[in-house]
Amino acid sequence: MGAEHPQTGGRPYDDENWDRAQRGETQTERLDRNWASLLQELRVVQTGVQLLTGFLLTLPFQQRFDILDNHMQAVYLATVCAAVASTALLIAPVAMHRILFRRHRLAALVRAAHRCAYAGLLLLAIAVTGMTVIIFDAVVGLYPALIAGGCALVVFATFWLAWPFSMRSGGEQPPAP
Repeated sequence: MGAEHPQTGGRPYDDENWDRAQRGETQTERLDRNWASLLQELRVVQTGVQLLTGFLLTLPFQQRFDILDNHMQAVYLATVCAAVASTALLIAPVAMHRILFRRHRLAALVRAAHRCAYAGLLLLAIAVTGMTVIIFDAVVGLYPALIAGGCALVVFATFWLAWPFSMRSGGEQPPAP
C-alpha cells in the first residue's frame, strides 16, 4: 500500500520496503512509528471534537434554542449524531489499544485506528458544517445558512481531501530502494 510510483509504471509503491531500505526499520519499528504518529494526530483533534460535542449537547437547554424551526432541529439532531459518532471514532483507538495491550496485535490496531481516524474526521467535518448552518440560520436566516454550510463543506473537501490527495499523487516521490 502506498502512493503510485512513477518510476515503476504506476504500480503502487511498496511503502514497507522503502521504510526498511531508507530508514532501516523493522516491521515492528514501522508499526510503532505509525502508531505514535496516529496518536499525535488524534491528540490534535480529540479536544476539539469533545468540546464541539459538549457544546451541542447543551444547546437544547439554552433559552434561545426554541427559535430553531423543525427543519433546523433536524439539522441539529443530525449534527449531534455526527459529533457523537466522530467523538466515538476518534477516541476508539485508545479503547482498542487498552483491550489489545500486550496481545501482539499492533498491525491490526494500527489498521483499525487508521480507519477510525478517517471516518471520525469525515463525521467531524459534517458536524462542523451542521453547526455552521445552525448558527447562520439563527443569526441571519436560512439562505445564508445554506451558503455558509456549502462553503464549510468546500473548505473541508479542499483542505482535508483534495489537497492531500493531490500531494499524494503528484510532486516528489520517495526514491526506489
